[in-house]
Amino acid sequence: MLSIVDAVATIKRNVAECLTAESIQEACRQVGHAWRERELGPAATIWAFLLQVLHGNTACTHVVRLAQLSCSAAAYCSARARLPLAVYQQILQQTSRAAQQSLREPLWRGHRTFYVDGTGFSMPDTDELREHFGQSGAQRAGCGFPVARLLAMFDAATGLLVQMMAAPLRTHDLTHVAKFHPELQSGDVLVGGTAFASYVHLALLLRANLHGVFRAHQRTLVSFRKDRKLVGKQPKGTTARWATNRLIRKLGRFDQVVEYRRPATRPEWLSAEQFATLPETQIVREVRYGTMRRGFRTRVVTLVTTLLEVEAYPRDEIASLYGCRWEIETNFAHLKTTMRMDVLKCQTVQGVLKELLMFALVYNLARLVMLAAAREQNVPHDRLSFMDALRWLASACEHKPELALTINPQRPGRYEPRTRKRRPKAYPLMTRPRCQLRQQLATQTLNA
Repeated sequence: MLSIVDAVATIKRNVAECLTAESIQEACRQVGHAWRERELGPAATIWAFLLQVLHGNTACTHVVRLAQLSCSAAAYCSARARLPLAVYQQILQQTSRAAQQSLREPLWRGHRTFYVDGTGFSMPDTDELREHFGQSGAQRAGCGFPVARLLAMFDAATGLLVQMMAAPLRTHDLTHVAKFHPELQSGDVLVGGTAFASYVHLALLLRANLHGVFRAHQRTLVSFRKDRKLVGKQPKGTTARWATNRLIRKLGRFDQVVEYRRPATRPEWLSAEQFATLPETQIVREVRYGTMRRGFRTRVVTLVTTLLEVEAYPRDEIASLYGCRWEIETNFAHLKTTMRMDVLKCQTVQGVLKELLMFALVYNLARLVMLAAAREQNVPHDRLSFMDALRWLASACEHKPELALTINPQRPGRYEPRTRKRRPKAYPLMTRPRCQLRQQLATQTLNA
């Protein structure tokens, strides 16, 4: 039986070296974790965990058979719990950096680009998870599940997951995005939605010599007139008639350089000392364009960016870059739907965080399979099936199949309604805790 390390070695030798027993044990030493030799040591535990996620986050009893272990499912769960979270983080960082360093993907206008966005996922209803992550306020006590907020950053050229962070449900995406900046290099461009277009975030990016392209926040007053008068539809509740951002110069009809002023209120996630060091003003560029594609709800998009030079970064190129940001939704769909990460299984906070890191690692391995197959088949990597890459990786753990993935047809301008054809079972929703419903059933049985 081939190991998962051998399977990865067929596509990326340097990434496979990060998953060898020696590398995993070295990661344990780096975080100060001591262990004793046993069947389920650090390396065997990580390999079994990878197989579990690769097979749809299957049951622990199935993992024991998949990995051909001579122990119980309970012993495997205990081995996963023994490994500190820092070990999982170290292994993911090593493999991600090894993958990025070995890839030479095309740049956008001379820059590496990254997408950032947030999503959510659910988990079992335990006291520990409910207290740490929280749950929807629309759910009654005992009738819902804890929900976490996940912030992730993807490489735009390769689709690789560079960094991710889980937080309680009621956490704004902007709270932790600055922790992703150290993963970027000077000159990199971060692309995101309205949540990231704040003055503070733009200032932190410029301080780190990074760039941003974000959709302007819905509360931002933008005017492309020289007299700064507001025209057209404005944010709900707005009584202002003039834009407060000072115009520096016009670059086109819907393209201008303006001056933003630092807000008076400090965001809670930033310390007072850090807030005081931000500049009083900063120069940014505002761009507006229309979307006439069928199926698109938004017709007019306003962007704010730190890329000021119109010759180096034309308005249409910036609009095209932001339009490609929706690829991150496909990446989330691969993680949450294809790989079944939308509902995790661990019942502790540490277990959930470890499970997330394993999903990220398997996702990146599948992406590497797609990139290798794209070179073999001479097609763009985004034309290849992500599900087929997962299946290839799973089968490569037992034999060496040919690296030829299913090529999806080109469907430019495709749009689909968000509806379900298959009807779910017509069971009522839980509106009271299960213990009360069980007692009600018992009472009905006795009365009958």
